[in-house]
Amino acid sequence: MRFRVNDQCIGCGSCEYHCPKVFKVIDDTYAVAIEEEAPADCVDDAMVAVENCPASAIEIIED
Repeated sequence: MRFRVNDQCIGCGSCEYHCPKVFKVIDDTYAVAIEEEAPADCVDDAMVAVENCPASAIEIIED
């Protein structure tokens, strides 16, 4: 499972707080997700980040 942050991101850092191995806030303006498959031990935390994103800016990509 992979994740993508879309342009609705407000840079609040909630995703990075919940799952720093997958999400990172860049220049305090927006977040990005790692491009590769999320590590298995991080998927649950990444899903918490998705559920808690106030801008609904995280997309789930299932290959």
